[in-house]
Amino acid sequence: MQLPLQITFRNMQPSAAVEAKIRSDAAKLDKFYDRIMECRVMVEAPHRHHQEGNLYHIRIDLSVPGGELIVRRNPPEHQAHEDIYVAVRDAFNAARRELQDYARHQRGDTKTHEVPPHGQVAALFPDEGYGFIETSDGREIYFHQNSVLNAAFSDLEIGSEVRFVEEEGDRGTQASTVRLVGKHHLVG
Repeated sequence: MQLPLQITFRNMQPSAAVEAKIRSDAAKLDKFYDRIMECRVMVEAPHRHHQEGNLYHIRIDLSVPGGELIVRRNPPEHQAHEDIYVAVRDAFNAARRELQDYARHQRGDTKTHEVPPHGQVAALFPDEGYGFIETSDGREIYFHQNSVLNAAFSDLEIGSEVRFVEEEGDRGTQASTVRLVGKHHLVG
């Protein structure tokens, strides 16, 4: 960190042990993402109830190149935060996840989910238990009835739209995990 860690205690006495835990967790964050410019942590015990323990609010503000990340852990969501160490741990875990997302975004990484190939049933041989799918690029791929999900082989007709996984079989390319696509079937 370029600037020293700032720790603030509100509505409670400062604790050397809690401060040491915060410093340790902040150092781990700095090793994880070494471009943190500033880290401010606020620990607050907002209300004192005689029958219940204190529920601690933790707020972590991180200044990073191009922005600021704010993590809040509030008691109504997390009853386990009667233990200040659990509250601090959870807040720093959330801060680490925020930094991971921020770093991924900075690198331009995005999560992508490949859509499985699709095609239409071109030929069916129900007595033999197999058929062929014509892919969107015009190839024909073999599939076996056991590759059709939800025992839907009997529902297939020539022209039925399907999604599938393409893999190499003993005799060349074949389709597995064949899924019927239609008004009563899930896509993808």
